Order: sequence, then structure tokens, then C-alpha cells
Amino acid sequence: MKKILSFLAAGAIALAASAQETITPEVLSTLKQSYEGNAADRARQSVVSNGSFRKLAMRPEVNTTGENTYFSVDIRNTGITDQQSSGRCWMFTGMNVLRNKAMKKMGITGFQFSQIHLFFYDQLEKANLFLQGIIDTRSESIDHQKVQWLMQNPLSDGGTYTGVADLVSKYGLVPAEVQEETWASNNTSEIDGHLKRKLREIAINLRELAQAGKGEAELQAYKVEQMKTIYQMLVLAYGEPVQEFLWAPRGKDGKLLSELKKYTPLEFYHEYCAEAGDLQKDYVMLMNDPSRPYNKVYEIDMDRHTHDGHNWLYLNLDIKDLAPIAIASLKDSTQMYFSCDVGKFLDSKKGVLDIQAWDYNSLLGTTFGMNKKQRIQTRDSGSSHAMTLMAVDLDEQGNPIKWKVENSWGASSGHNGYLIMTNEWFNEYMFRVVVNKKYMPKKLMKLMEQKPILLPAWDPMFMEEK
Repeated sequence: MKKILSFLAAGAIALAASAQETITPEVLSTLKQSYEGNAADRARQSVVSNGSFRKLAMRPEVNTTGENTYFSVDIRNTGITDQQSSGRCWMFTGMNVLRNKAMKKMGITGFQFSQIHLFFYDQLEKANLFLQGIIDTRSESIDHQKVQWLMQNPLSDGGTYTGVADLVSKYGLVPAEVQEETWASNNTSEIDGHLKRKLREIAINLRELAQAGKGEAELQAYKVEQMKTIYQMLVLAYGEPVQEFLWAPRGKDGKLLSELKKYTPLEFYHEYCAEAGDLQKDYVMLMNDPSRPYNKVYEIDMDRHTHDGHNWLYLNLDIKDLAPIAIASLKDSTQMYFSCDVGKFLDSKKGVLDIQAWDYNSLLGTTFGMNKKQRIQTRDSGSSHAMTLMAVDLDEQGNPIKWKVENSWGASSGHNGYLIMTNEWFNEYMFRVVVNKKYMPKKLMKLMEQKPILLPAWDPMFMEEK
């Protein structure tokens, strides 16, 4: 702090003398003089200008976390999934957590839910949510912040656990072989762009109808009529969701373990995922966001997947309170929905997340000193990706050394499809986990009774996981 104040004092004198607000020749001269251009500077320039920063800054002698794959608390592998070129990590993660429970009920060791079945409804619901938002804000100027946010975010393939809970509870689940992926579901960007363009067109028409004096009933009727087009586009891209199907679990030899039974998606979900409990009522989202006061409950406005669903609600906790809850869940063989800023200090080849494995300071001749709070406030960091938290390695005192997550980038990515993170990385770049309430200490669970603090949809920390 003293160094910063001294710098500010010196700078104030210079500014008072020249009042420079632009890069003048004098300022430029000062900047040029700051670069010495000595042998060390020239050597660094030669290196930096001719290679990948990520590769050049890597410290191979430090990056050994991935070589130690032992974990004192480790939940059995359920098989690596692959979201391919789509932003559905939140859905894959939610289903990966559920299938661990489902396979126990089925008595089998290999199984996947159909992501495309639920994704169809996710996109349909998001389209309706957006258009309803346009109707609700019709009296506002098109330049109003909320209207602009809606127009920027009519729909996407990203999401959070809240979407999993609300969609599964409403539409159920089906096995992967009952409704298979399409090219469009594995490569969502093209159809996503066309859906956004169409939804924005409908939004403008809705606002014009409102300005022409049309009432609520007429606007709703127009919305439903236009939703038919959205439904058709989704069917063309993803196929129409199955309504009923015959299914029975199969053993490793491919033989049926029971007689075929007819299911609806909701019946299938209730039969095989009952052990997971009520996804909407039995779970709580925990956040580590030091930019906001801890031990408070927050709600994100309009951050949900369905109009009749739930806004994103979470309890903000200090990392020292959050980590033991996650450990308790793992010790009880219960995986968790987990999200983080996965791109930071990631060795994707080794499957390692380790802050100490890169030295950008030496490479670029500066320091990067922002803490987690400051990174959030400046939008330098935020939750970008969801995975399944499945293991932790503890020292003799029960403190975490490293963690492991099951990713959804295929078995060839990372360490056989997994990522291993140091506890230091976990503390700095982990943002949220979703845990069953039974693992929550009573004093922390009591905090959930608070009236949530409502945050706007454009709050800097809150991004959809992809």
C-alpha cells in the first residue's frame, strides 16, 4: 500500500504540472525511456514474440500434480462423457452426478442419460422465458438496461445446476440409446445463431404490437403462435423428444437383466433416480465469492431456464467453510456439481490445474497481483465451466491436498478425461458446488432462511457455464 501511495503522490505532481490526458510526444518519450532495451530485455523479447505464452511460461519441474493420481477419498468412475462442440457442460455434469445413483439402482456399471432429450426442452423453455421477458418489459425503452440484456441474451446452450433441477423435475430423463445425439446437438453454434436471430425478430414485433395498443392476451397469443416456429426449428435440429419408450437394463454381455418395461421420461426418472432425492428441494448451491459478504443468500434475477422454474439461488461461504462440506459429501460416496474458471493455469494435456506450474511474471517482466475478489470485480475471472467433483486427497490432519473432477470433454482430454487440481488452485478458481442439504452443518443451513439479496442478471460474477 505504501508503494502505491508513493506512486500516486509522484504521479499527482507530474499531472499537476502537465495535466496530461492524452499520449503526447512527451508522455510517449517517457514511456520509451522506461524500456531499457538491454541484453536481458532483448532476450526476453526474442522469446516472447516467437512462441505461445502458455508454453513459454510453463515450469515442468513444478507441474507434477497429475503424476500423482492417488486420492484418499475417491468415488468409482462412471465413464467419461463428451459434450463435443456444445456448451452443455452444466447438463452433462448434472446427469453425471445422477447416473452414479441410477446405476446402483439398475445394478449395472455402464450407463448414460440422453442429453439431447432434455436439451430440446431447455432451448424451448429459454425461448419462452426470453419472449415473456420482452412482454414484461414492453413499457420500457429499448435502451433500458434490462431490455438490452434480454436482447443480448435471448438464449444460449450454457446454464447452471438450477436448469438441471427444474428441467429434469418437469420433463424427466431417458437413456442415451432412446434418443441419440445429432450433429446439431454436438455442434450447437449454428442453430443457436439462427434461433437468436429469430427470437430477436419476434421480440421486436412484440414490442411494436404493444406500442400499437395490443393488450396482454393478444401479446400472449402472438407469442404462442411464434413459438410454433421455434419448436419446428428445434425439431429439425434435435428431433422431437420421445414421449414413451420400452427399456430394461442390460449386463456386460448385452443380455436384459429384467423384462422390458414401458416408461414416460418422468416415470423413468422417478424409478431410477429416487435415491438422489428432490433436485429442487434437497440441494443447496454454495458459492465462494469474496466480492460479496459471506454468510448471505443471493438470488440472480432472471437467471433461470424455465419461466415457472427457480432463479439461481446460493449461499455465499468462505472457502474454509465450503471445502469441509464438499469433503463430507465425497466421504459419503456422493459426487457433486462443481464449477470453476477452468481456463486459468490449465495444462489440458496432463489434466492439471496448478497455479505454480506457470511463471508469467518472469516471462513478461511484471507481476499479476489481483486477488480473487479483485479478479471477479474486474471481470478477469468467473465461473466458466461445470464438472463433476468426485475425489479429494487429504493429509493426516484431514486437510485437502488436491482434488479431482470428471470432465465432459471426452476420454482423450486431460488425464484420461479427468482434471486434477491443487488445493491452492481450488481456493482461487473454484466458485460453486451443489451439495445435498444433509451434508450442511445446522448453523450454515440456518442461514438459508434469510431473505435472498436480489442481484441483477448482468452482475459481473455470473456467467453461464459452458
